[in-house]
Amino acid sequence: MTQPPQPPDQPGFGPPPEPEPPRLEKPSQPEQPSQPEQPQQAPAAPQAQPPGFGPPPEPAQPPAQQPPSAPGGPDLSKTPEPGYGYPQAPQPPQQSPQATPQTPPPAAPVPGGPQTPPGYGYPQQPPAGYGYPGQPQPGQPGAYGQPQQPYGQPQQPYGQQPYGQQPYGQPYGYPHPTVPMQPHPGQPGGGRKGNATLAIIVAAVVAIALIIGAGVWYSSAGGDDEKKNTANSGDSGGTKGAEGDGSGGATTGGDEKAPADPSAKVLFQVPAPKVPKDTTTIVTSGSWMTDKVYAKSGVAEVVGYDAAKGSELWTLDLPGPVCEASDHVTEDGRTAIIYKPKMPTKTDPQSCTQVAAFDLATGEKLWSETAKTGTQEISFNNVTVSGNTVAAGSTSGGAAWDITSGKALWAPKTSDACYDSGYGGGPKMVAVRKCGSYEQRQLHIQTIDPKDGKVLSEYKMAEGIEYAAVVSTDPLVVAADVGDSAGDGSGISDFFSIDNKSGELRTRISAPGEEFAARCDGITRIEHCSGLAVGKDRLYIATEEHEGTGDGYSRTNEVVAFDLSTGKQTGQRADAGDGYTIVPLRMDGDNVIAYKRPPYDKGGQVVSIDGGSFKETKLMENPAEKSVRDVEARMLPQHAEILYAQGRLYMSDVYASDLSSGDKEYLAIAFGTG
Repeated sequence: MTQPPQPPDQPGFGPPPEPEPPRLEKPSQPEQPSQPEQPQQAPAAPQAQPPGFGPPPEPAQPPAQQPPSAPGGPDLSKTPEPGYGYPQAPQPPQQSPQATPQTPPPAAPVPGGPQTPPGYGYPQQPPAGYGYPGQPQPGQPGAYGQPQQPYGQPQQPYGQQPYGQQPYGQPYGYPHPTVPMQPHPGQPGGGRKGNATLAIIVAAVVAIALIIGAGVWYSSAGGDDEKKNTANSGDSGGTKGAEGDGSGGATTGGDEKAPADPSAKVLFQVPAPKVPKDTTTIVTSGSWMTDKVYAKSGVAEVVGYDAAKGSELWTLDLPGPVCEASDHVTEDGRTAIIYKPKMPTKTDPQSCTQVAAFDLATGEKLWSETAKTGTQEISFNNVTVSGNTVAAGSTSGGAAWDITSGKALWAPKTSDACYDSGYGGGPKMVAVRKCGSYEQRQLHIQTIDPKDGKVLSEYKMAEGIEYAAVVSTDPLVVAADVGDSAGDGSGISDFFSIDNKSGELRTRISAPGEEFAARCDGITRIEHCSGLAVGKDRLYIATEEHEGTGDGYSRTNEVVAFDLSTGKQTGQRADAGDGYTIVPLRMDGDNVIAYKRPPYDKGGQVVSIDGGSFKETKLMENPAEKSVRDVEARMLPQHAEILYAQGRLYMSDVYASDLSSGDKEYLAIAFGTG
C-alpha cells in the first residue's frame, strides 16, 4: 500500500511539490533462478504530484524478448497474523496449512474491554492540560450499560433503538473520493522489508499454492437490503457464514446488469478549469450522480451536467473553492460540502470555515453555516451526512445541522482531554474521538444518534494508536496503522470489526502493507478510503500489484474477502488478469463493483464480482484509442473519484492546476454503454 500526496490549501498543509512523471522500472531478474524468489514488492510510489497533470502515467510497454516471469504476489491462502498493539481480547490462534514455525502467537490482550462512557464528549478525569507531559490516562467510566449523556443535554437511558436501523437510501452507490496525501518522511513506498529466510519460505508456499490451484471458491452468506449501500458500506451484518469458510445461504444479486454489448463510448469530457493567477493548484474534491445529473466540483463552483449528454444543467457559484465534500446523499438527493469564504492567495490562504447543503437536482444552496470555538470560527477538516444530519469535524471542534433547514442540532464537548476529530456517515453516524495527551493517545470509536448526538455505543482502541479511519458505519469497520507498522504510509495495518450495538470488538484483521493495496486517510479525512469495499458482513480488499503469469513483463493483482465475524479469509478470490489491476469501488447488493485499470494497449473495465461464486461479469470496457486512454490513464484509482451505475462510468480529478503537459487536460470524463 502506497501513500498519495496530501491535498493543498488545507490548514497545515501546503501545495503539493512540483510534479514529475512517474517512472515504471523493470524488475531485476534473479541471478540464481534455481533458488526460490522472494515475494516481489510493489514499485516505489512516484514523486507526489496532483493526479491528472503532467504526462499520462501510461502502463509499462512490454520489453522485447523478456523471459516469462514466475508468478508472485501475497499468499492469499494464509490468515494474516495479529500485529503490534493488539487491543482488547485477542482472537484464538488461526491455523492454516501454510503455517510455519516462525508464526508468532497472538499478542496479549489489552486490559479494559469496551465500556460505555458517562456521556458523549464528557471529559474523563481531565489532565492538567492538553499535551501535558506524563499525565495519566482518563479514568475508566462506570460499568457497561450505564446511562449515556447527549451533547449538553440531560442523561437518557442507554439501549433505546439506535437511529438509522432502517435502510438508508441514496441515488446509486459510489466510492469514496480520495485526495492524494503527502508521504511520511522516511517511509518507503514499497512496503516493509521482511526476514529473508521467512520471505523465501513464503515465496515457496505461494508457488505451491498456485500449482495446486488458484484458490477455493466458497458460497457466501446472504445480505440485507440493497438500499443500505453507500460508498463503502453494505448490510447490517445480521447474516453470517460458517466460521472460517465463508459458507452460508444464497446470495442476492444487485441492480447492475450486464449489457448485451459491454463496449463503451465516451459520453462527454469536462475540460480542466483555469486556476486563478498566482495559484498553483485548487482542490476540486466532490462528485455525485443521480439518474439524471452528474455533479462535479470545479474552481469555486459545483456544476450539474446532464448525466448522458454532458450539457450544463445548473451551476452553484461559491465565493471560494470547495475543501471537502460528503460522499453520502439523502434519499431526496441532498448532500453537503465545506468551502472557503474567499479565493485563497499566497498571503491569505483562507480557512475552510463554511459548511453548506445543496440539492443535486437543481443546484440550489439550501443553507450555509459556520461554527465557533470561543470567538474563533472553526476550520473544518471533514464533513459527512447521515439520515437528515450534516456533521463536520476538526481538531478544534465540530458541529451538526439539519440538512433541510440548517438548524444547529448539537456540537461535541471539547476540552484539553478530548475532542472529536471527525465523523463517518451513511446508514449510521460514527465519531472518532481522541482523548489524552500525544504520548498517551486513546481513540474512542462511538456510534451516535445523528439527531441529538447521544452515544449509542463505544469502543476504546488500545493506547498509542494515533489515527483511525471509518471504512464503513454499518457494519462498523475501522482501519488504523497500529504502531506505525504498515511501513508504507497507507494508514492501514489492521482493520477492526466492531459491534454497533454493544461497542464490543468482533474481530481484528491484520492487513500487512506489503500484501494489500487499500489506503485510508485517518488524519483529517476520516472516512476517505480506497481499494476496498464492505458488504454482506465481508471486507473486500485489493492485494498489492505483483508480477503476472503471462509472457513478458506484466503486473496484476486480486480482490480477496475477509469474514467480519471471524477475521478469516473466506477463500474467495477474483483475479484482475495479466496486465490489469483491480480495485473494489462499492457494493451492489451482495455483489462487488470493481474497476480494472488496463494495460498500455487497452481500455479500462468495470466488472461485477458475484458475492457467492466470485465469478466476474464484465459490465463495461472502455475504448482502446490512444486519445481516450491518455485521459483515462491520468485518473488513477488511488486518487481520482470513480463513480459507476447503470451503464455509466464517471472519472474525475481532485485538483485543478496551472501545470501542463502540453496535452489537453480534463477535469472529468464519462463513459457509457448502449
